[in-house]
This record gives sequence, C-alpha cells and structure tokens, in this order.
Amino acid sequence: MDAAFTTAGHGSNAEQATVALSYVETPNNTLVGFADVGYLSDPHKGRSQTSYVFTIGNTAISWRSTKQTLVATSSNHAEIIALHEAVREYVWLRSIIKHIRGTSGLNSTTYRLTYIYEDNAACIEKMKLGYIKGDNTKHVSPKFFYNQQQHAFLNIQVN
Repeated sequence: MDAAFTTAGHGSNAEQATVALSYVETPNNTLVGFADVGYLSDPHKGRSQTSYVFTIGNTAISWRSTKQTLVATSSNHAEIIALHEAVREYVWLRSIIKHIRGTSGLNSTTYRLTYIYEDNAACIEKMKLGYIKGDNTKHVSPKFFYNQQQHAFLNIQVN
C-alpha cells in the first residue's frame, strides 16, 4: 500500500484545510514476516531474545522483540520458540486484515501465500516435517509445532 498525504484549503482561508490519508492498492501488498532469535542474549538467566517483524508493501505493521519466558536448551529450540511466536502473531494479523478489508468492501487477501523468513535451516526443516519425537527434539514441547499445522491450513511458507 502506498500512502498519500493530501491537504486541501477551502477558498482563501487556509486555517480550514482538510487533511486526508489514503492508501492505494499495489501489487506488493502481501504480508511478509521475519523471525529471529539471539540465543542466550542474557547468559546470567539463560534467556534468549525473540524478535519478529511483519510488513505489508515494505512497511512494518507489527514487530516485537522480547526475552523468551523459558530457557531454551539449544539455539534450534530458541529458534522454534521464536517462530512459534511469529506464527501466532501472523494468525492474529491475518484475522484483523480480513476483518478490515471485509468491512471496507475490499477483497480478502488471505488466500495469498505468506512467507515467514527464518535463518535456521534445522528449524525450517522441522517445521516442514512436523513434530518428530527423537533425541534432537525430545526437549521441545509439541505445542511449538503448532507452526506446522498452520503451515498446512493457512498458506504459510517458512523459508
């Protein structure tokens, strides 16, 4: 979406200017997410830093950076937690965008594929395969594999 800021005066009286903010539909207005983690960014408490940002048309619409509430046992575990938080935000953003577009008389864009970019190859692979009980994942709670279910239902591509 491209924003246009306009002002219009009424006659010679510039104090009664009308201000408007309008958005123009562009082909690049798809929802895109980026998720990352700073593993053990607080080594004294053993906490990692979760960060994500979502954009539409190269404009950030939602972002968050916070300490994880539990201690991750590996960098991969921390990345899975960060991706889980990002997917939860995506689900909420998707519902609010659908509501806003619906009440505004615009077509829904929720059918479009949404990319969430993640930099950990092992995390991406586990999200594509789903929860696998094994030596490498036995410490990861199955709830964090909610992402894999959303991948199938909601048109999410984790890269």
